[in-house]
Formats: sequence, structure tokens, C-alpha cells
Amino acid sequence: MSSKLDAKIPEGQLETKWSQYKSSVPLVNPANKRSLHIIVVGSGLAGSAAAASLAEMGYKVKVFCFQDSPRRAHSIAAQGGINAAKNYQNDGDSVYRLFYDTIKGGDYRAREGNVYRLAEVSTSIIDQCVAQGVPFAREYGGLLSNRSFGGTQVQRTFYAAGQTGQQLLLGAYSALERQIGLGNVEMYSRHEMLDVVQIDGTTRGIIARDLVSGKLERHFGHAVLLCTGGYGNVFFLSTNAMGSNVTAAWKAHKKGAFFGNPCFTQIHPTCIPVSGDHQSKLTLMSESLRNDGRIWVPKAQNDTRKATDIPEEERDYYLERRYPAFGNLVPRDVASRAAKERCDAGYGVGTSKMAVYLDYASAIERYGKQQATKIGEHNADKKRITELGKEVVKEKYGNLFDMYAKITGENPYEVPMRIYPAVHYTMGGLWVDYNLMTTVPGLYALGEANFSDHGANRLGASALMQGLADGYFVIPYTIGAYLSTQIREKAIPTDHAAFVEAEQKVQATLDQLMNIKGTKPVDYFHKRLGKIMWDKCGMARSESGLKQAIADIRALREEFWKDVRIPGAQNELNPELEKAGRVADFIELGELMCVDALNRNESCGGHFREEFQTEEGEALRDDDNFKYVSAWEFKSTGNFELHKESLIYDRIKVSQRSYK
Repeated sequence: MSSKLDAKIPEGQLETKWSQYKSSVPLVNPANKRSLHIIVVGSGLAGSAAAASLAEMGYKVKVFCFQDSPRRAHSIAAQGGINAAKNYQNDGDSVYRLFYDTIKGGDYRAREGNVYRLAEVSTSIIDQCVAQGVPFAREYGGLLSNRSFGGTQVQRTFYAAGQTGQQLLLGAYSALERQIGLGNVEMYSRHEMLDVVQIDGTTRGIIARDLVSGKLERHFGHAVLLCTGGYGNVFFLSTNAMGSNVTAAWKAHKKGAFFGNPCFTQIHPTCIPVSGDHQSKLTLMSESLRNDGRIWVPKAQNDTRKATDIPEEERDYYLERRYPAFGNLVPRDVASRAAKERCDAGYGVGTSKMAVYLDYASAIERYGKQQATKIGEHNADKKRITELGKEVVKEKYGNLFDMYAKITGENPYEVPMRIYPAVHYTMGGLWVDYNLMTTVPGLYALGEANFSDHGANRLGASALMQGLADGYFVIPYTIGAYLSTQIREKAIPTDHAAFVEAEQKVQATLDQLMNIKGTKPVDYFHKRLGKIMWDKCGMARSESGLKQAIADIRALREEFWKDVRIPGAQNELNPELEKAGRVADFIELGELMCVDALNRNESCGGHFREEFQTEEGEALRDDDNFKYVSAWEFKSTGNFELHKESLIYDRIKVSQRSYK
């Protein structure tokens, strides 16, 4: 491990690390909490959960989000479900099995200690959310219902139809609003964090911009929590909300916070295919659809027949054929690469031939027969069975089917959906220790903003789990270890020289952007960056491609700072100025992602280097040389230093991943 990295993993047995930690971690007494200030940037599941919990404990909390309401955080888009090791199905699930599936799903590139803690607190998350009134689906007898997700052989995913993220966020939002109403939280919507303020190397606050007036503001905090999500929009086209960005994390990186595993990007296999250059984002069809849908392509290349005209014997259910143990529920990275391979080989469908089918005909028939039997219609004909089956599918996935129909103009109850992989989630993020603190004292990263739990590939339904675990159950304990050392530190006035200097630097950057007065709009540069990243650092990477990408990104950065055009004024609502700052950060991040991908001479999870694959085309890891977390330190623009955190596995035997 690098001398600059200390993961602070507690001693002792894996199963008791967290409980022993909680019993021995320093505490802050209630009277002292009232004089400690915490800033939370981001109001999604991790941010809202953390802010509500910390305010409930007595801390003074400020929350910042760039949306007009915390309810618009991108957490709502996680539709399919949330994992927890409740074993309600009595199918052999356990905390250890969830831990093992997560480590294996991440291709053995995640920390044992963090992942076991995540699995351990997963059961408490469900209890918390039920108590908040989250309307999880239930079985007839009243027990919460579960469904399957990729990378597992048990049913552990709790869900609320196809809008789980939205319902969970409403629960966290309600808890947050309660604290706002009590005066324990100050809410700053339509504000964007543009820098971290440090005094003597310690985090002491942020510089934020009021996006409506354009005014810069200084805010003090004894600690700052970044809960700002992932950076998938570096690819321009992704399933992320268009406002999702890396700016807060990147500003922290440039102030000393190491960036962990930046090249680990998740490509989601179940997205509506790209339809043309006019698109500004892609739409995710929840992975929960793979629970009942079957994925296939024609057995014949360049088959132009309609899907419904291709008989069963002429269909290739390639995931079921290649991975019989998991079938359509292989992990996302495996399913994505398999779809790309079939399309590249000439078996793709649709007008672009860059899509595969996700078919619900079998599920509709199966559910229809079950329903007919249940209601005593033992001689139901095919039409009636189909009718009953559609009703069941509509109850489980109706909003997803409606969304697909609105976007494509096709009825997925009648014809198979067309899907293709797209950028979805980023496993990389700010490097954090067991306490979720970055390499900068007092600066924390929660949820997708950190790198800690998913290794090289995130299993489905684990993002909501991590966000709520970090916010509700981890940070309320771990932040005490730091804040117990800060109780003698009085709130620092924001006219301190460090705040003034930080604001001046932010102002200078805004002035520089506005004064370029070039000829190209911001999206022109973002789209070009996205194409470089998708082509050279997307589903497949190679040494030559990554070297070319780095050169292209450096040239693009130079052109951006000479020729970007930002209309409007600085001291007003100016979305183009917001985007310009974010794209400038994306360009720098894109270079680091390619540098990281070039450095990692192996294939693992979402990082697939063409030079390193098995004869069957699967990812080929190099555990002897790359069983570590890449933690990059910012030196100057385009100049990064690598630090390595060795990954040690005491409870799990590292082996080649197999889902066959």
C-alpha cells in the first residue's frame, strides 16, 4: 500500500469488524453536536439520508443541490430495486452470500471490509424504509416481495413496481424535510459547489454559486460530505440525468482528494438503443426486466424479418446458451459484452443493427397460465392466457413498458423490446477509507461519489443499497471519529483569507470562461469528448486506442479554452455557463480515466482491455500485478501520480469469475 493511503480497516474477524468499530469509535456528546457544522453537497439517497440522520443527531447541517428540489435528485432513476440479505424466500441467502456475490460481481477489485459492512447493514435499510412508509411490493400473505437481479442465484431484491428509487427517495426526502421544518437543516437548492475551502490542509467549507442570481457564496463547515453521484456523463450519452456531473468531486480531487479507479465504468445492458445524433441522453430499461424477459438474436446474420416472424428454433438465446447457471441474469458487464459481441458479429436487430431483443412472450404465457389456474379457469384458451399474463406483467413492470412504448412507438406487450448497452454507473470515484473520508481531512464522499464498494463492476440493485447504507448507517458513526477532534474548533468566519482566496479563484475561472467568446457551443465539445471516450474507453479498450484518446482529449481541452462560446451573462441564470464549467471538468477527468485504463494491463469487470481476454472472450485478470485500487493524486493539469492500495482477501478465495 502507498504510504499516503491508510484504509483504516478495523482489526478483528470480518464478521465482527463493524460491530466492534461501533462499540469503540469516539463519540460526540449531544451538547457539542449543536456547535458542529456539517455541509452536505447533493440531496439524493446518500445526501438526504446523511443530512436527515446527522440533523436528527443534533449537528447543524446545510444541504446543497443544483436541482430546484431534493426530490429531483437522480436517485429516482434507479427503478428496479434494492438488495438486502433478508432471506424472505428461504432460498439460502445470507449476509455472507450477499457479501460474496458483491465481491465476485466486482471481479475481486473491492475491499472485503467495506463490502461486508454493506451486506451487514442491508437488512436494516429495509426496516428503516418500511418504517418510513416506502410502499414495497408484498406477497399475498403480507411479507415483502423479492425478485432476482443479475449476478445472483437468490431472490433478494426488494422493489416498488418499477419506481423503487423514486419511492426510496421520497422516504429520505420526507426525513430531510422534517429536519428542515424543525430548523435543524438549512436547504440551499439551485446552488452548485465550485470549490472546497481548506485551512492548514483541513476542510473548512465550500464556495457555492447561486445558480439563479450567479452570486458566489462562502459556507463554513467542520466537515463536508460529497454525495454528488457519478460521472457517467463524461460520455455525453448515458442513462444519467443531463445535469449529473463530476464537478464537486473533481474540485475536491484538485484540492488533494485522491481519485480511485476512475476507469471502472459500468455499461448497462438494458437500455433503449441510440436513435440518432439528436439525442442528449439515453433511457434505461430497468435490469429487473431481465428477471422475466429472455434476451435473443436471430441465428441467421443480417436477418431482416420482424421478431414475431422468427420461429423459436431460429432464435439464439445466447446468454442462456453461454451461461446456463445464470442465463439472462449474468452480471451487467458480462451481459453487455455479450450483446456487443453478437451485434459486432452481424446478428444485431433493428434498423441500426446495434440492438438485441428482450422478449416477454414466455413470461406473459407463464404468468397467464398461473393466473388462470389460480382463478379456476382450467380450460382457458391462448387469448385468455395472454390477457391474464399481460395483467400480471403490467402490475410488476407496467410503468417501464409504458415508458418504452412512449419512446419507441412500439407495444412491448406485443413485440419484443430492442435493447443495447449504454453507460450507466461509475464504480470509480473519490478514494475513501473505512470511515468514508477522502485523503483530505474533514472531506467525505458517500454513495456513487466514492469508489468503495463495487470493485470493477456493480451488481444490479446495489446502488440504492450503498447510498442508503452510507447515509443512514455508516456516516452517523464514522464521522464521530473525526468530529470528536474538532469540538474545540469554533466556526471560522467566512471572511477568513482562505475563503476569500478560494472565492477569487472560482471567480477568475468564471471570468475566463465568459471572456473566451469563441465560436462553438458547449455541447459541441461535450459530444466530441463523449465520442472519444465511448470509442476508445467504453465497452472495450486497447493500448493504442487509449494513447490516441489521451492525445485527442488534450487537443480538445486546448481547443475548448480557446473557442467555447457561452451566451448570456455571468450574474444571472445561465445554464450554458453551468454546463461549460462541468464540461471543462469532464475533459480533465476523461484524460485521467484513459490514463488509468492504460495503466491497468488486465481485463476486469467493466474494464475490458482487448489485449487481455480468454479464448472464450471473457475478461482475463492479472491478480499478481493488479490486485489493487488505483488511487490517483492530482499534480497539475494532465499530470497525475499513482498510489496503490493493495487488496487483501482473508475470507474469499480469488478465482476466475464463472457464471456457467
